[in-house]
Amino acid sequence: MIKDPHTEPDADATAPAPKIKKKSGPSIVWLIPLITAIVGGWLIFKTISEKGPEITITFKTAEGIEAGKTKIKYKEIEIGVVDSVHFSKDFSHVIVKAGMEKESAPFLRRDTRFWVVRPQLTLRGASGLGTLLSGAHIEIEPGQGAYHNRFVGLDVPPVVKAEVAGKKILLMAKKLGSIGTGSPIYYQGILAGEILGWELGNDRKSIFLHAFIKAPYDELVRSNTRFWNVSGMNVSIGADGIIVRTESVQSLLYGGIAFETPETLERVKADVEGLVFTLYDSLESIHEEAFSKKITFILFFDGSVRGLNVGAPVEFKGIKIGSVKDVRLEFDKRDISFRIPVLIEIEPERVIARGQDEDTSPYETLKNLVDRGLRARLQTGSLLTGQLFVELDMHPGTPIRLVNEDVPFPELPTIPAELEQMTTSVKSILAKLEKVDMEKIGAELLGSLQGANQLINNPELRESANDLKESLIAFKSILRKLDQRVEPITVNLEKAIGAGHQALEETRVTLGLIDEVLKPDSPIQYNFGQLTEELAETARSIRTLVDMLERNPNAIIFGKDSPGEK
Repeated sequence: MIKDPHTEPDADATAPAPKIKKKSGPSIVWLIPLITAIVGGWLIFKTISEKGPEITITFKTAEGIEAGKTKIKYKEIEIGVVDSVHFSKDFSHVIVKAGMEKESAPFLRRDTRFWVVRPQLTLRGASGLGTLLSGAHIEIEPGQGAYHNRFVGLDVPPVVKAEVAGKKILLMAKKLGSIGTGSPIYYQGILAGEILGWELGNDRKSIFLHAFIKAPYDELVRSNTRFWNVSGMNVSIGADGIIVRTESVQSLLYGGIAFETPETLERVKADVEGLVFTLYDSLESIHEEAFSKKITFILFFDGSVRGLNVGAPVEFKGIKIGSVKDVRLEFDKRDISFRIPVLIEIEPERVIARGQDEDTSPYETLKNLVDRGLRARLQTGSLLTGQLFVELDMHPGTPIRLVNEDVPFPELPTIPAELEQMTTSVKSILAKLEKVDMEKIGAELLGSLQGANQLINNPELRESANDLKESLIAFKSILRKLDQRVEPITVNLEKAIGAGHQALEETRVTLGLIDEVLKPDSPIQYNFGQLTEELAETARSIRTLVDMLERNPNAIIFGKDSPGEK
């Protein structure tokens, strides 16, 4: 309702005037900004006091790194985050700035290492698969030394972490081959370590390999430990045939190294820090270089030396005592002849000398052996490959054949190889066969065959064969009949044998009686003696009678004295 100003008086005109009083002290409104400032200052102080150090990491590439997202972890615990990523001034690498937790300050030392963990799939296996979901992160490995906040990141993750117990060693090789970072190191076939990396030496010829031997195998490494390459598959073709060696499937794929520590009477050091070990090409090369003393000789061969290569073994009684160093071909224009000088090295330390003076030189020893029949010849080491080797052996009675050329090396006499001797013999036989009149022999042989043909086809020979066939049939019939009577004959034969045995017994008794009769002291023997004497006396009387009758035939009538004699 609208009031009429003329009829109703104004209420504000009649109201009393307000009294304004001034209040002493600060207003409560100022508490709000004051509290805000206190809280903000506390938050700033807390943020500054809890803020960790800032670091700078240099990488060749920023693959997998994002500002504000990529974490820095140690043992899967987050200790920092990447703040920014930008190029260096020359654009050759990227600079990563990261904020670290306050508790991570003791990790930031001179030897601390950083690397990016991302999914990787290699011949050695897969790694970093967890980052497929969570994304790449930067891994830290605390090191030793003074505090640092500028670092150079690794291109690839380290093979061995610092927390793994073991020993780092340094190897020197002439060539790298298939060995690389992560290649295994074996001890008697057991995985004992890995290769950390490699670098080219200052001489631009040697290669230094940084290796790590894990505990407890690091205790086996001494100053006399020997390392050799077992990478891939070692296939060698020589006088010993085809030799195939491989340490494991892992070394076959991406290389490997093996080592051993031989037992020795010499003092060896267990502390190998600062030592550089030689990486040999193979185990055989270690044994080859173990004999430092070598003497050189020259051999001359006239025949072919195909299959004899440099490095072929020199053997004595089947034991390798040296190797071939050089093979050449010489032409003598004076008599238009060829000869092949072969240079060999003999390692006298491979032969243990017994019963000789220590001052005797190897040359004198070999000279004495040559006088007793030591000769050199070529032998086939493998029929499959045709490789030859030099054989030294004793062949007494063979001539000492020397070229006696002006050469700087002593010469050993040679003899032809067995195959060469056989070839010479075959050639001699063939030469003799060429002198034989083969046409005459063929004609005689043809005549002999014709005579044999006539003899075989002779009708009388056929009749004889038929008669022989009938005789065999009759003989077979007789044998069949005889077979039917074998049993009766066997019975009669047994009876005959029994009767014969009885007769033998009776004969034995009779012979015993005869033996008794024939004894010198038996009565029959005495009577027989008397009878013999009487017979002798009778014979003398008869002889006297006959003589008398011859002189006086009438004595048989008139008696001994005839009538005319009275």
